[in-house]
Amino acid sequence: MKNLKTILGMGILAAASFFIVAADHIDAPAVQGGNSDITDFYAFQGNNTDNLVFVANVQGLLSPAASDGAMFDENVLIEFNIDTTGDNVEDLVIQAIPRNGKMYFFGPTAPSQTGLSSMIETTPAVGGVVDITPYGTNAITSTKAGMSFFAGPRDDPFFMDFAQYSEIIAGNATGFNMPGADTFAGTNVMSVIVEVPKSMIGGSGTIKTWVESKRK
Repeated sequence: MKNLKTILGMGILAAASFFIVAADHIDAPAVQGGNSDITDFYAFQGNNTDNLVFVANVQGLLSPAASDGAMFDENVLIEFNIDTTGDNVEDLVIQAIPRNGKMYFFGPTAPSQTGLSSMIETTPAVGGVVDITPYGTNAITSTKAGMSFFAGPRDDPFFMDFAQYSEIIAGNATGFNMPGADTFAGTNVMSVIVEVPKSMIGGSGTIKTWVESKRK
């Protein structure tokens, strides 16, 4: 097992039946636009209401040309953290790490250690693997034990009128336009998606969840 440390984290509180989103497309220069740069985190109830879906997007603002050659970094772990007891410490993790054109998922499982460092949890039987979808092709998904998995480029789903936001911050406008202009239109992200039965998560029915990227 390998030890990885957090270089970028992004958190949000979440309930078990919900739709939440957090976005952060402009980060420090050391990570901006890279494999460890988390742009979005989504958690929501699946079409099957017995499931929860977790989505982490990285490498924001990819042009179509850049998307064609975009890859996941094999030294970067994406870790979904799930707190089922309300103490702001992860009780379960779902880890995703790429190897040779595939994305391997481990968990949900109790982590060997919590906080800023992680061990890749290869021992538990839960998890799965999926081929990373190439740009411009139909989505490749896989399923195992009620879980579903995807990894690859997707159109950036987050809507943000950055120009109008800048006008509001500058005091030149009091609100957003309807409709606004989507600053991220035509750009892509690299997505890691896992759908998990709620029965694998347990807890009181309410969870806190956040995602981190960690580099070896």
